[in-house]
Amino acid sequence: VAFFGFGQAADISIKLDDADTRKVAKIRGEDGGQEAHYLFYDGESVSGTVNIAVKKKLDHQGIRIEFIGQIEIYYDRGNQHDFISMVKELARPGEITQNTSFAFDFQQVEKPYESYIGTNVKLRYFLRVVVVRRLTDIVREMDVIVHTLSSYPDTDNSIKMEVGIEDSLHIEFEYNRSKYHLKDVIVGKIYFLLVRIKIKYMEIAIIKKETVGTPPNVFSENENIAKYEIMDGAPVKGESIPIRLFLSGYELTPTMRDIAKKFSVRYYLNLVLVDEEDRRYFKQQIYIAKKLFLVLLSFQKCSFITSVSQDIRIGEEDVVN
Repeated sequence: VAFFGFGQAADISIKLDDADTRKVAKIRGEDGGQEAHYLFYDGESVSGTVNIAVKKKLDHQGIRIEFIGQIEIYYDRGNQHDFISMVKELARPGEITQNTSFAFDFQQVEKPYESYIGTNVKLRYFLRVVVVRRLTDIVREMDVIVHTLSSYPDTDNSIKMEVGIEDSLHIEFEYNRSKYHLKDVIVGKIYFLLVRIKIKYMEIAIIKKETVGTPPNVFSENENIAKYEIMDGAPVKGESIPIRLFLSGYELTPTMRDIAKKFSVRYYLNLVLVDEEDRRYFKQQIYIAKKLFLVLLSFQKCSFITSVSQDIRIGEEDVVN
């Protein structure tokens, strides 16, 4: 492996002590593809061996290994925020004349946040080996994935909400539960109590909102995770439309709220009505409660969702991080 023009000066590899038994998880990379890395949880130790292979004498000013938790905002790549930075010195200044190994052990490492790669921000954990040299250091990094654990909320009540446009449209939403597993199915119904608009069809969508920065310099971007039509044709008063939304087919990450005061990630369940003149009724036209706020959290090896209305804010304060 060549590092910064040093050719065969040193090949550096990192091997975890439990590499043969530790689970591997996947995360979406910056290029949209899937990356696979070893999986860790908060409080777990990180230990292993650094192997340095040389073909000729390697002079150095010291060797160290770091465990880093880092947030990188893409439009400000030169200003990464390290919320975790642990260092172990492996060797004092000297020389390496033959292949050498160094053991390392970071005990009970705090890993407070979920690994995340988004549209404008990345939160990563990684091991970094640095061989300090007079001109340019030799560096080797190895990423790991961290999943956070949360307590499953004690209560799981159904959700019922009424939304509408005054004297024109009155709809009632009903969902069978307020918390869902990420691989679960959201089941519910929409009741039309008053219909004076000529509706052509209705869509439901999962929208991801990523917010980066702090006021007044805040940048938000929405991503349509899924959208499909749940009704075709004009409904009549008293009609009900069933909803059955399978979550397992979508790339959903846990909700992340004000992570290190750098970014947030939220999900919304959004209903869109389209009339015969192709006018689309969103949040502005329909009451704000029609947009459900999805709080995603992890539990053991799985994840759960708590549905929260922006208006009545059901259960938001009950989420355990």
